[in-house]
Amino acid sequence: MIAAVIPVKDEERRLKKTIGTLLSIPLDIIIPVVNGSSDGSCSIINRVHSKRIQPLYFIESLGIDVPRAIGAKVALDLGATVTLFLDGDMDGNIANNLVDLIMAVFKKGADMVLTNCYPKGPQGYFAWIPKLAAAVLEARCRLNREISLEETIGAASPSHGPHAVSRRFLLSIPLREIAIPPVSLALAAREALQVCVGTEIAHDKLGSPWKDSVHADLIAETIIGDCIEAGHVYRGTKRERLLDTVEYLGYHPRRRWDLLDEFLAQS
Repeated sequence: MIAAVIPVKDEERRLKKTIGTLLSIPLDIIIPVVNGSSDGSCSIINRVHSKRIQPLYFIESLGIDVPRAIGAKVALDLGATVTLFLDGDMDGNIANNLVDLIMAVFKKGADMVLTNCYPKGPQGYFAWIPKLAAAVLEARCRLNREISLEETIGAASPSHGPHAVSRRFLLSIPLREIAIPPVSLALAAREALQVCVGTEIAHDKLGSPWKDSVHADLIAETIIGDCIEAGHVYRGTKRERLLDTVEYLGYHPRRRWDLLDEFLAQS
């Protein structure tokens, strides 16, 4: 069984195409995790008449990346051998790339297959991307170097772009940790799971909409903090998000660990 998990929060402008892309590839089940939505996202999902779509609805917002962990539990319980993660606003023409990710699990025996969103190499982007975005790339590269994966995956991260995981991955990594994607990557490395890049999609081809600078800054701070925390998890030291006396929180405090733990505790 091949499953796809889609976090959805107020994605009505792009969700229809994203779901259409998933319906066009060989998936057995599509799990939209709708949370905190106040727009027409639910209506869009309900209007798609496909038995493959099995949505979950949460009135409250779950926080960034928490829907992935929720969907991962459902996929695991249903017996999925491969689980694909794709954000609800990624409506680019990426169907073939998604198939590449899935096939890498089957053909290469990979456990975590990432997307390279910097096909020209991250160094070529530092000259023109904003300072905070460059700091995100540096944090990702630093983590990948520490977990001995930089030569294999470069700057790729489960925080950026679609990715796929094996059933072995879901059985080896605490599902709770999927809510902090770099931590799940670090744990995969620590457990000697096979991690690779399965496809390339330049960032501007993902289809994700432009967001305001405040949101962009918070996302950047979230990912930097996630990478710092992942390094501590990999080393087995106290989890924290500090670097040079600066604590990188971003959206991290809004992650609803209480709702996630309650869901994961269900049999």
